[in-house]
Amino acid sequence: MSLKNRLHVLKRKYRGSKMAPAFNAIHTFLYLPNETTHNGTHIKAADDLKRTMNTVIMAMVPCLIFGMFNAGYQHNLAVGDIQAVTSGFFSSEFWTLDNFFIGFWKIIPLVIVSYGVGLGIEFLFAIIKKHEVEEGYLVTGMLVPLIVPVDIPLWMLAVAVAFGVVIGKEVFGGTGMNILNPALTIRAFLFFAYPTWMSGDKVWVEGAVQRTKDIAAGANLDAISGETILGTLAQGKHVAYSTWDMFLGFIPGSVGETSTLLIILGGLFLIFTKIGSWRIMLSSALGAIAMGLIFNQIVDAGVITETSKFYGLMSTPFWEHLIIGGFAFGTVFMATDPVTASQTNKGKWIYGFFVGFISILIRVFNPAYPEGVMLAILLMNVFAPTIDHYVVQGNVKQRMKRLKAKTA
Repeated sequence: MSLKNRLHVLKRKYRGSKMAPAFNAIHTFLYLPNETTHNGTHIKAADDLKRTMNTVIMAMVPCLIFGMFNAGYQHNLAVGDIQAVTSGFFSSEFWTLDNFFIGFWKIIPLVIVSYGVGLGIEFLFAIIKKHEVEEGYLVTGMLVPLIVPVDIPLWMLAVAVAFGVVIGKEVFGGTGMNILNPALTIRAFLFFAYPTWMSGDKVWVEGAVQRTKDIAAGANLDAISGETILGTLAQGKHVAYSTWDMFLGFIPGSVGETSTLLIILGGLFLIFTKIGSWRIMLSSALGAIAMGLIFNQIVDAGVITETSKFYGLMSTPFWEHLIIGGFAFGTVFMATDPVTASQTNKGKWIYGFFVGFISILIRVFNPAYPEGVMLAILLMNVFAPTIDHYVVQGNVKQRMKRLKAKTA
């Protein structure tokens, strides 16, 4: 008997029992349902929630694989085993098995913990509440490992995932009912609960049992997480990386957030498949550019000098804000979340613009936490329903005016 038939037998055997949602979830995740419609009028489409989630995951896989190579590359570069990349994206110093396996063995546990804890809670709530298991966590489970530092302890990640799934989603009713992006809720919990582990300027060893800032002592360490570019700029230091390195991703940072090139390609894929909103992506970039230009003009006018603690990030060229930190990743994969973002077309422009605008505002004015895209998206998640409300009400008023004009 094939696996599909075995699952179908189990599904019928446990139909109506508490375990039915679990068997249904496994069956429908691996195969198409055996039941089909026969009579009446039905909407037929090739896309569903599972396919949508899988498409988003496909867009993130290149970032995941690149992150594995980059984790190993940053380690080997820090301990002096290799030279810095000099020959572009296909440099032989970067794409090596040694780099890959160092990153693989540190990042895969993050993925396993994220999915194991998150899906476990999803199944538990489905069994208790007697409803079908929802596929919404498929994307969240992949997002979480990509937006955390590679050295985050696994137990911290497990606690944060449990908090994010329960408080960020299940208490609101599950997938489609949450008002905050679950992945960013998890990252926000980590940042506020364990801030020293989210700074990105620490050295980590196997098991994360020792942390030190002494990079020179890293010869016997398993990997190294260097200071991020945003952290360097926030402290008023000079950045040693070229613009090309920052765009391609040969820089320290969270697992999936470093390569702007791959993030853009993933965004284009989501736009092509009509899953990601190009309006939100474009308006977020415009908002960030607008805020960056304002800060650049303030610096050029001499209002802020090099002695100010805000000078480093405020004097950063406006366009450079788009390729450093997690701005690009957050804009493409999290600001466009169809559940927590604005739903109306005009609302998407407003929502996206303020995501970018507030991201750079927080980035500059909070040197202790120069990465503002997380807080900006969470803030706009809260205001998204209000934005849509006023957009709809505005359209209603315009239609009423046209109707009165016709009947006058």
